[in-house]
This record gives sequence, structure tokens and C-alpha cells, in this order.
Amino acid sequence: MLVKNGWRLVYGAGDVGLMGRVANAVQDAGGNTFGVIPTHLMDWEVGKRDLDSFVITETMHERKKVMFMNADAVVVLPGGAGSLDEFFEALTWRQLKLHAKPIVLLNIDGFWDPLWTLLEHVVKQGFAGDDILSYVSIVPDVASLEATLKDAL
Repeated sequence: MLVKNGWRLVYGAGDVGLMGRVANAVQDAGGNTFGVIPTHLMDWEVGKRDLDSFVITETMHERKKVMFMNADAVVVLPGGAGSLDEFFEALTWRQLKLHAKPIVLLNIDGFWDPLWTLLEHVVKQGFAGDDILSYVSIVPDVASLEATLKDAL
């Protein structure tokens, strides 16, 4: 989908796990890849060095900034604490009007349903305005993701 649309993959430069598989698929299809990894994760995440662009940072904060500055959208696949950290930072920056990039949760098999429920709870309890919900799109599959990104970009 990325390659078909001429979109570059910007990600954390790991060669393991789900994102490593995504990067390999993009490369196998002839797509462009941009990876950013901090020095302390080079061995742990097996930094994928055969990317079109490969940036090594000193800290996780620098990593997130470089990824964000080089991306046109934030797409969050099912993941763990790192995915949540990147999602909430992008959402907070959007709430503070530091950017207007689309933020999309790829909600495969309802993976992000509890997160969406939490966001609705935060709004209901008065800790955020309901506009925060409008900053996030939640899509069930890659076809919907593609349509959402085409509309937003």
C-alpha cells in the first residue's frame, strides 16, 4: 500500500518484530524506507542498516523528533509501550497545535478498542475536550487506512 501510493516508510529502524517485517515488505516491493534508531537500541532492535535513509540518534527523544519531522502522517499499528508513547506524544502535539498531521490507529481485530474507550473516558471526565477525538482516525484494516491517508494527505 505504501509503495503503490509512493509513500515512504518512516519508522524506528528495527529489523525485528512487526515493524521489521513491514520494512522488509516495503523494500521487497521497491519502496523507500527511512529508519531512525538511538545508539542504545542498535543491538537490541538489530538496527536495519540497509534502508534508503538510516539515522542514528543519541536518545529516544531525538529518535521520535527525527521520525516525526520526516513523516507526513502518524500511523499506529498494534504494539506496546513504545507505540503508545509515540501515539500520545503525537496526539499531545496535535492538541497543542504544534502540527496538523493525520494520526491513524490501525485497529486490526479491535486491538485499539480499549485505547479508544480510554480516550472517550478522558473526554467524558473533563480532562480533554472532545476535539481530541477528532484528531485521531481509527480504521479496521489496511484498505481503510489507505483511503483515510489519501483523504488526509
